[in-house]
Amino acid sequence: MFALSSAALLSFVLLAAPAAASGHSPLPVCESGTRQLELTADTPRPVHEVCVRPGLSSSFLFNVKLARVELPGRERFRVIEDETGFLLVPSRTLKDGERVRMTVHFQDGAALASITFLLVVHPAEAERQVEVVLQPRTVTSYREGEQRALEEVHQCHQEKARLQTQCAGQVGLRGLFAQGLMGEQGVPSKDIRESISARPGNTLTPSEAHSYRADTERTQGGHKVVRLAVVQELQNNGKTPWTPAGAVLMGPQGEEWKALGVWPLKPIAPGRRRRVVVEVECTEEEARGTFTLKLWSQERGGTGELFDGVTFP
Repeated sequence: MFALSSAALLSFVLLAAPAAASGHSPLPVCESGTRQLELTADTPRPVHEVCVRPGLSSSFLFNVKLARVELPGRERFRVIEDETGFLLVPSRTLKDGERVRMTVHFQDGAALASITFLLVVHPAEAERQVEVVLQPRTVTSYREGEQRALEEVHQCHQEKARLQTQCAGQVGLRGLFAQGLMGEQGVPSKDIRESISARPGNTLTPSEAHSYRADTERTQGGHKVVRLAVVQELQNNGKTPWTPAGAVLMGPQGEEWKALGVWPLKPIAPGRRRRVVVEVECTEEEARGTFTLKLWSQERGGTGELFDGVTFP
């Protein structure tokens, strides 16, 4: 089942284009910095999805005074309010993928009467600050929005050019050499099928498992950076398809490294198996020890599958 060479297998992770996901709705994209919403009287009023995570705070700031905040199941959150914002900390009674509708009402005179958020409990991320500006739509604001869009397009073009330069159009083993991921010792691998185990209650169980490590030419804080991959042949023991949506590697002290990618993003049919590859980047020192891998799906709204006993060569 795992007859491919270590380098060839890792090249699938690093260089292959992800397959299209199934038709199920994925988790929302979580903003890593401050999320800014500019709303006017004529702006369409969708429900804004915001990633939250138990134990981590998310702050909501407004440029107008609040009237009240409607939050069902408020006892499951810690809320600290003032007249122009509030701090929200979900409790650990909330489950991965759970969604809570929250409506913020403003005092008379604001451009809008209210705004609705859908708080989505994410397995690995939280949006730490959301800033909302309410104002009438003006020509100036149109121009500012257009300028921001142009800047984002420019940044995307720059990133595309950087990646094209880095890979130099190479694929397969050539791509590993081009990206500086093929060291003198190749790509070390380790059979971890005896050490890795699925948590009770998992829908997925592994029948095969290998881990891989590739050196890079980069450093972080004076420490060498490495790429890690975990490859599992996973059996779906449930009654519905299970499609990977994301992953995080968790250390023994609670450290976490978000996966660079999960491949392929194809459903595993009930009773069937599929190879799933997760790639992570960290320092050489951080890669030592025993880890837990957490995978979550699109169908189950972010519910996590936990695999203990992950080690790397």
